[in-house]
Amino acid sequence: MVTVTIGEAQAHLGELINKLQPGEEVVITLNAEPVAKLIPMATPKPPRQPGLLKDKILYMAEDFDAPLQDFKEYMG
Repeated sequence: MVTVTIGEAQAHLGELINKLQPGEEVVITLNAEPVAKLIPMATPKPPRQPGLLKDKILYMAEDFDAPLQDFKEYMG
């Protein structure tokens, strides 16, 4: 966490923004009291597209959907 005064933030705002890394924050103070926080925007994830893994499963065990032995007592 980086702490700067309002005057420093005004003078170097572009520089502060360019130096921000994910998870980092800059606290802006006035008279040694925090008044604002500068944080980077989260980068949006691209939307998921159905079918991207089509034909990618090369092997699936024959008993893939068989009941697990640990849960046998719960099964009717």
